[in-house]
Parts: sequence; C-alpha cells; structure tokens
Amino acid sequence: MKYRLEWKYNVVNEKIQISSDWVTGETAIQLGEELEKTGKISDLYFYDERGTSWILKEMKKLLTEIEDEPHDILVYFDGGYLKESNQAGLGAVIFFKQGKKKYRIRANERIDQMDSNNEAEYAAFYFALNILEDLGVHHLSCEFKGDSQVVLKQLEGEWPCYEQELNRWLDRIEEKIETLGIKPTYTVISRNENKDADKLATQALNGKDIFAKTLIL
Repeated sequence: MKYRLEWKYNVVNEKIQISSDWVTGETAIQLGEELEKTGKISDLYFYDERGTSWILKEMKKLLTEIEDEPHDILVYFDGGYLKESNQAGLGAVIFFKQGKKKYRIRANERIDQMDSNNEAEYAAFYFALNILEDLGVHHLSCEFKGDSQVVLKQLEGEWPCYEQELNRWLDRIEEKIETLGIKPTYTVISRNENKDADKLATQALNGKDIFAKTLIL
C-alpha cells in the first residue's frame, strides 16, 4: 500500500497547503515525524490509495497492526497453451513483504479444456489471485505484470472483449478482486522480463508441479 501526506505549512499570516508523492508506509511515517519536528506545519494527514485518512499517531498504529500481514505485493503471471491437447500451463511468481522480511512464491498448475492462449493467460491471472487469497491478502494495492497486452488491456477496460469464454474469465477475475478488496495496477512487460513465470507455465505443461516459498535475503 502506498500513502500520500498532506499538510499546511505555516508562514507569516498564511498557511500553504502541500502534499507529497505516493510513498511506502515506513517512508510516510519518517517524513511525517521530520515535518512535525520543524514546528512549522499543521493539519498533517496521511491518505491511502482508497482515500482513507489518518493522523500520525493513527498511522503508526496502523502499520504496527499490518506489519505481519503480506503487503507490497508484486505478481508476475503467464499462461502457456498446447493446441493439440487443449491444455494450459499456468505460472505465477509473487513477491511480498511480511514483517521485516521479503518473500517470493513460485507456483504453477496444469489445467485441461482450454481453447486459446488468451484463455490460458486469464486462467494464469486467476490462479495468481487464488494464491493471494490463500496468503490472506486483502484491501491492498497489488501490481500485476504479464506479457499479454490483450489480457491486461481488457482487464483495465481499455480494450473490448468480444469472446464469450474470455468474458466469463473477466467476470470471475473482477469478482475475486472485488471480494479481496484489491486495488490492481497492470503493467505490460516483455517476454524476457516475464521469463520466470513463463518457465513455470512450461514446466506445468511438462507435468512438473511447483510450489515454493523462498525468503529473499
């Protein structure tokens, strides 16, 4: 989750409204403390990406409460498709912080009765969402990265989707995102940047199941 600060800077006979860029919770608190030390500000508030606001004391309590929950979520996903067997391999690489530590999850799955590579990509996205649900991720900002421009642009609502089966996947994904309270952002990346998720999808098609959680030092 990112946060933005707003405060009033007190000059002679005037108060100037100022706001910060979006920053992490830890940076927001550090900035807030330094601002208060100047003795020249008032009306300091912290806002999250949903518009909820806190004062500094409340913000410190909030971060203490969520410290042990997964946060700073980054998801890579990819779907592979075999036309001959109508099978799809789903791959997901998920980075997140929990407490003071950073983790990575690598996971894959093979499923049947797929009709296209785009459907495999949607299934991979939904597969990643299910992992986030199992982790207990809720009401957080999450960034999703993949090399399927079609899927990501359709999820953003920028491109229309005319295929009935893909629309069903869109509905399932949007329902899951709403249930989890996730605020998603979508980033299209190159296949090379997505090679880890792509490898997992290929391994799934080859019958190699993977689920690994790793502490990143």
